[in-house]
Amino acid sequence: MADRQAWKTRLCTALLLGVASASAMAAPTMSVVATPNPVLIGSPLMLDVLISDIADLYAYQFTLSFNPAVLQFATATEGAFLTTGGSTLFDGGTANNTTGTISFVFDTLIGAVPGVSGSGLLAKLNFTTAAVGVSTLTFSDVVFLDSSLNDIALLAPSATVQVSAVPEPANYALFGLGLAGLAVAAQRRAKAA
Repeated sequence: MADRQAWKTRLCTALLLGVASASAMAAPTMSVVATPNPVLIGSPLMLDVLISDIADLYAYQFTLSFNPAVLQFATATEGAFLTTGGSTLFDGGTANNTTGTISFVFDTLIGAVPGVSGSGLLAKLNFTTAAVGVSTLTFSDVVFLDSSLNDIALLAPSATVQVSAVPEPANYALFGLGLAGLAVAAQRRAKAA
């Protein structure tokens, strides 16, 4: 009887540890990183669409919405993450710069191969800046599939991009440091001559 009670205790402990470790694991997250951010009006803006902590990714699709008064979509290129699993088929979606959407960007592995696990770059989206302002970047129509074509649940938070007319104060500080460095170098040359 004592052996049976000890066995039940070990089983309950194992189950509780399993539940605790499963809840501690991070959910896969799709995110976007803008470079540069903030960006000067008239300058190009590159958005990296990233995935983190995913297991067995075989295919994905998403739609990205943006403020068309501030940003205008230019091009899309495939990221390197899914290609580590083999041959792929990528489509940069259908862009509408009037409504501010890039619809149904997708990428899939080809053939009976396992999915890719880890973190990396899914796609690179290039924009031009049209006006000063803020653009919220929002994902919709998000579908991620594993190699058995089962849905993968993930987080896809929105992000913002700031387009400004003048450089940020940090840029002025760097510019000032550069000028000071040039002045010091000129003084040294004058003393050496």
